[in-house]
Amino acid sequence: MREQVHVALGTRSYDIEIGTDLLGQSGSFIAPMLQRKKVAIITDETVAGLHLTTLLEGLHAEGIEAVTLTLPAGEATKSWDNIQNSVEWLLAEKIERDDILIAFGGGVIGDLAGFAAAIVRRGIRFVQIPTTLLSQVDSSVGGKTGINSPHGKNLVGAFYQPQLVLADVSVLGTLTRRDYLAGYGEVAKYGLLGDATYWEWLEENASAAAEGDVAKRIYAVKRSCEMKANIVARDEQERGDRALLNLGHTFGHALEAATGYSDRLLHGEGVSIGCSLAFEVSQRLGFCSQEAPSRVREHFKAMGMKCDLSEIDGDLPDADGLIALMGQDKKVRAGVIGFIMARGLGDAFVTRDVDLSVVKDVLERALAQR
Repeated sequence: MREQVHVALGTRSYDIEIGTDLLGQSGSFIAPMLQRKKVAIITDETVAGLHLTTLLEGLHAEGIEAVTLTLPAGEATKSWDNIQNSVEWLLAEKIERDDILIAFGGGVIGDLAGFAAAIVRRGIRFVQIPTTLLSQVDSSVGGKTGINSPHGKNLVGAFYQPQLVLADVSVLGTLTRRDYLAGYGEVAKYGLLGDATYWEWLEENASAAAEGDVAKRIYAVKRSCEMKANIVARDEQERGDRALLNLGHTFGHALEAATGYSDRLLHGEGVSIGCSLAFEVSQRLGFCSQEAPSRVREHFKAMGMKCDLSEIDGDLPDADGLIALMGQDKKVRAGVIGFIMARGLGDAFVTRDVDLSVVKDVLERALAQR
């Protein structure tokens, strides 16, 4: 069973292949793209232990030689040290502009390897093979690459599109439940930002997908990718509509920075908490009904997901400290924080006209419940 989503970007267009056993078939997808049968792979220790052999077998079946760099797993890998290590390794391996670099892992590896591809020899080709739900529905699609800075998340990087995305849902079966549900935070975001019908489908079917229903997993990945592809095609470099994809992220990124990009809070958990806060602020500002934020939280809780600050272990900054961290968000313009607010389920919008005293009050109330 296989589905395809096309990302329409003119000469930079590419396809997202979604299905099962795509790792085993990887060589048949990648061989036609190669001028010489050699690829480089950047992955992490966890993914290498679980899936690298299957990928290599799929490549070798088409006579493709592969060299591999394995990095530590975790958000801390998106660092200056690791981008330097990756770039120097690619140069030492004499990877050429027309060769292919495969980003084989979750969002961390995809972002870092994609950034390396963007800057080595002023741009080498790369393929995304995402191995987490979060990366299959979000970070592998759209060409955002980069690393974190002590000043904030994803503040160093480039827009650089892949040549192909292979989203093999078979690998999702090896995720821990926490990792799967963290990825589901991004899936739910798509319904919340622009498709109420999809949100309703998720309310009915997301639990079955989480339990392993392959057809429902494929549909969730496909619909999420369709929505992202449509937005990216309209606004590749996030000057307008693409900012909608950051629903929940202004709050979430601040919480990730506050927790040191550690296992205390996974990215998708920050998104689910951030979406809950965004809907609460939206309701307080009169943008949406009282029912909307309640329904968001009820669904997240039914899925066993985090949706409140009280679910983050350890200390957090006060409300002013969290707002200061939001001030490093990429959507800040002329010192004003851009927020993604909601008029209702499936109806998000971008605004810079948000009363920060309301944001502060919502955060103070949330922190008081810890």
